[in-house]
Amino acid sequence: MATEIYRDAWGIPHLRADSAAELARAQGLVTARDRAWQLEVERHRAQGTSASFLGKDALAWDRFARRARLDDTGRRCFADLERRDPKTARWVRAYVDGVNEGLADATAPEFARTGLTPGRWDPWTPLGVWLAIHILFAGFPAKLWREQVAAHLDADAIGLFATDGPGTSGSNGWLVGGERTVTGQALIAGDPHRWIEDPGVYQQIHLSCPEFDVVGLAVPGVPGIAHFGHTGTVAWAITNAMADYQDLYRERLRRTGAGVEALGPDGVWRRAARHTETVEVAGAEPVEVEVIETDRGPVIIGGPEGIDGDPLDPAHSGPSGVPVAISLRYPPRVTGDLGFSALLPLLRSRRVADVDRALDRWAEPVNVVQAADTEGGVLHRVAGRVPVRAGANSLRIVPAWEPGHEWQGRHVSPRAGLTDGVAVMANQRGPAEPLGVEFAPPHRADRIAALLAGKERWSADDMPVLHTDTHLGSAAPLLDHLAALDALTPGAAALRDRLLGWDRRMDAGSADAALYAAVRGAVVRRLAAHPAFAGLSTPPAYPGVFQPWLALVPRVGFALEHLLRAEDLYGIDRPAAVRAAIEDVALRPPAGVWGDTHRLAPWRALEPEQPYDEPGLSGDHDCVLCTSGVPGLTDRAARGPAARYVWDLARREDSRWVVPLGASGVPGSPHHRDQLPLWLAGDLVPVVTDWTRLEKETDV
Repeated sequence: MATEIYRDAWGIPHLRADSAAELARAQGLVTARDRAWQLEVERHRAQGTSASFLGKDALAWDRFARRARLDDTGRRCFADLERRDPKTARWVRAYVDGVNEGLADATAPEFARTGLTPGRWDPWTPLGVWLAIHILFAGFPAKLWREQVAAHLDADAIGLFATDGPGTSGSNGWLVGGERTVTGQALIAGDPHRWIEDPGVYQQIHLSCPEFDVVGLAVPGVPGIAHFGHTGTVAWAITNAMADYQDLYRERLRRTGAGVEALGPDGVWRRAARHTETVEVAGAEPVEVEVIETDRGPVIIGGPEGIDGDPLDPAHSGPSGVPVAISLRYPPRVTGDLGFSALLPLLRSRRVADVDRALDRWAEPVNVVQAADTEGGVLHRVAGRVPVRAGANSLRIVPAWEPGHEWQGRHVSPRAGLTDGVAVMANQRGPAEPLGVEFAPPHRADRIAALLAGKERWSADDMPVLHTDTHLGSAAPLLDHLAALDALTPGAAALRDRLLGWDRRMDAGSADAALYAAVRGAVVRRLAAHPAFAGLSTPPAYPGVFQPWLALVPRVGFALEHLLRAEDLYGIDRPAAVRAAIEDVALRPPAGVWGDTHRLAPWRALEPEQPYDEPGLSGDHDCVLCTSGVPGLTDRAARGPAARYVWDLARREDSRWVVPLGASGVPGSPHHRDQLPLWLAGDLVPVVTDWTRLEKETDV
């Protein structure tokens, strides 16, 4: 059998080959054909070279990628993979061969607009791409924010802002055991919440060879199917565990005639690796970047002269006021292992025990996994590498020159079971609680559990009811404050009464939802403007890539329910703030419905010459239909369900999936945005596994 490429009615690729290696080559080839621009953007982001064609707006990321050693870490991890697992290394090489074959004659309008010529991928490029996509998943920049809160308020205030705020990503997922389904076999369903990107971060694909036959959601640029897959007899899915596995260290550095030295916890100055790199910037002068790495890890903020050259800031100083920098310690840089040895065993899995063994090799990011098989087996566990170290490491930046902050092995992965035949994971405190600091509020998880409890037997056709639920559990604190107000003007009183009668659903066509969001935004802005928070209103001069974690208004917006319910909030008169907010909105109420302002805002490396009229969305940050704007700043939603899936263990052919836009990354393709109407409506595309129902595209 030649290697064959088929397509279904939605342009989704279905690939068959004689071996896993040939199949990997075909996966790389078809991905390059469908997503050439996306692949090249991701390669350049991993290398820290994207500003060379995207311009100065990409410079902050490139500087971070260089200083964090992302590409070099991918190279190290691939070298380690070649030593430990040469078969997987050859499989990755085959994928890269396919990518290079496809890029050789790739065309995309973005290449012409930027003058970029597709380059060649190295064998380690998929590892660098994976790392670049997920390096911020554990949210280590939140430690920068906590330091600011502790410095300008106090350490107790850190908990007030503890939530899955700006920059983090999560998901919904649920497993319904066979005793709770109409078929007697399990269902797994959910949706990963990430930045909505164009092209999308997930690629629907079908991979078949004599060793395995798997449908699932791949990450373009990475072989296999890591996060969401169905082999016919076993299926698996993940959410972000919200674990903390990356540390920030204050580094005391000094220049010497030989280079740079860093002070270690034993009181000894040791040579740090140092070199300079040049970042090319389209339309501007090249920028030189000093790359320094201590025994803890790469220095990502500051240098021997301090942070932003300001040694007088106590937050930036070490002993005796000596300037410090900040280094990042993350597992793949320490171990040389990115977990790619799990990928082939996952594809070969037949039972949950196989998935379980494969995930023992998983490294990054740390996930909560659910799996089920056709023999009734179920799995609910954490997978990934979380180091054992002092609790202070997880919460804040720790001093590199003090003992007690070293890594000492890794945590055992926690496990959990089903409750009343179901398991729900939505980034809440669950099996991963011992491994993290901040988790998502329980609203999404509680809502999913309540909906599942409301029906005795579930089918695959029922799952969109959960996917699209718009009940906003976090609305209660603000509505409670509104209910307690008296002596309002007639307009504000009418608005209050209307909101107290609202069904708390953030539907795109709801005028009440628009009114609630307007009041919420006004409250957020008033709280953020209070003098008590003045010290947090101006972020420190950290690199731009970290600024989303440091902006005050988003922090207040995502933590609003905590701030409204706290016993005391640094003397802030919250009833007065709520009163002023509803009076303001009553004078200038929004004229339309929620979907007028809550519109899709996908991230694109290059904005189209003719902007799309993006649709209005239902949902909100704490709804199961998690479409996230930034309360107090914008209603536009840059984050949301990056895919939806239903894995049916009774018949794989009854499984469903959908992505926000389409299978193709090429603007103008009939499959670039053809799934968008279904995604908006909560509908799903059938998973096709019958080769006779597919259209053969080519042999390769």
